[in-house]
Amino acid sequence: MATQPKTYITPEQYLEIERKAEFKSEYYQGEMFLMSGAREPHNLIVWNLAAELHRQLRAKPCRAYMNDMRVRVNATGLYTYPDVAAVCGEPQFLDETRDTLLNPSLIVEVLSPSTEIYNRIRKFEHYRSVESVSEYLMLASERVSAELYTRQPDGRWLLTFAGSLEDSLDLQSVGVHLALADLYEKVDLAPPATP
Repeated sequence: MATQPKTYITPEQYLEIERKAEFKSEYYQGEMFLMSGAREPHNLIVWNLAAELHRQLRAKPCRAYMNDMRVRVNATGLYTYPDVAAVCGEPQFLDETRDTLLNPSLIVEVLSPSTEIYNRIRKFEHYRSVESVSEYLMLASERVSAELYTRQPDGRWLLTFAGSLEDSLDLQSVGVHLALADLYEKVDLAPPATP
């Protein structure tokens, strides 16, 4: 049985389709990938983080964007929708539509079971190639766990881990202090499995 050849589209074709679409899709190497919805814990964590960023960034020259701001990774050609992206200083956009951010300082992904491996490995590879990105924060949605990767002057990435509700993190890229108790507020977490 013969398989149908794949039809590849250009970034321009992707943007034309995406800007009219009812549902979001990522784009990479000529293909569009439909994004699925998220469960309640994921949504609550994103909402709690956005609330904290809004509160702490109001008097700063920084902006934060939730899930609907597309980010383009110039070096690899990936178009993606991080859960949260923030930029300090003047945001740079692909064009006058202002829906594709080019220079995020901070990227945050909330890890769901279906996306955790992709976000940890492949997406982080893409995000590391964005020169403006100085921090990448991954928040687990099924347990209290925050992993903050900070770009060092020599290009290495330093991991800071926080794993209890009493812990907190400082996001230097945007000058924000995050308490995990605030990020996981109202999030029902499954009890840990017994060995």
